[in-house]
Amino acid sequence: MHVLLTGASGYIGSSVLRALVAHGHEVTAIVRSDQKAQAVRDAGGRAVVGDVTDTDVVRRLAHEADAVVHTASAESVDPDLTATVTEALDGTPKPFVHTGGIFTFGSSTDISEQSPVSPPALTAWRAPIEARVRASAVRTTIVAPGIVHGRGAGIPAMFAGDGEHEVRLVGDGSQRWTTVHVDDLGELYVLALQRAEQDGYVVAATGDNPTVREIAVAGAHGAPVVAESVDESRQRLGADFADALLLHQEASGAHARTAFGWVPTRPSLVEDLANGSYVG
Repeated sequence: MHVLLTGASGYIGSSVLRALVAHGHEVTAIVRSDQKAQAVRDAGGRAVVGDVTDTDVVRRLAHEADAVVHTASAESVDPDLTATVTEALDGTPKPFVHTGGIFTFGSSTDISEQSPVSPPALTAWRAPIEARVRASAVRTTIVAPGIVHGRGAGIPAMFAGDGEHEVRLVGDGSQRWTTVHVDDLGELYVLALQRAEQDGYVVAATGDNPTVREIAVAGAHGAPVVAESVDESRQRLGADFADALLLHQEASGAHARTAFGWVPTRPSLVEDLANGSYVG
């Protein structure tokens, strides 16, 4: 399958690129620079230097491809890009896999694809865009990743310490995060593409839901772990970002396993911080 991929040089997108190539798909990626284009070629893809906000380029490449995967999700990008892609793919069997996010569901101890949405201010913009994607006649699937970790990056990198300097929690650290390794996530995007559902939705979570304190202790490597008040976290991180990280979220990811055949195999977030890619 010839796949048009956005965000191929980003954290999630680069993992999706690796997974697509590993499964024998041909990938064309829109990237912003020659340097990023070379990274795509080194990973086995074809690069087009341009911008995902250029709807003419997106439309042309979507027509040429057999499928579209959008991981360069952003408030400034998604309205025009999703409208352009769904228009280009309308009336065809070509699938479109779009990226959502776990924050959409607010605080919940049992997040599933049927859970009500209650997004924080940080990601409230996603809801109307996702609604339009799902209402289109195109074969769409939205992948909603948990807190993504692995390869030394993502939000959890904020807890990667050096064993000496204190590591600060977000709030008191009692809230749980639902998590997914970036390479397991890449595999799920491939499965979603191949499944090509009509109005599909899948929560990308491995079922590992550690507390923020457990995460920070693993990353601190013996250094002090310091709690904050909510107000202190909001001042340090910005109110909208802190409020999202203060959400208590748990998910099993059961639908991804049973319906998509997803089998996550990478280390948990706590294992990764303690012994893996975040250890310098």
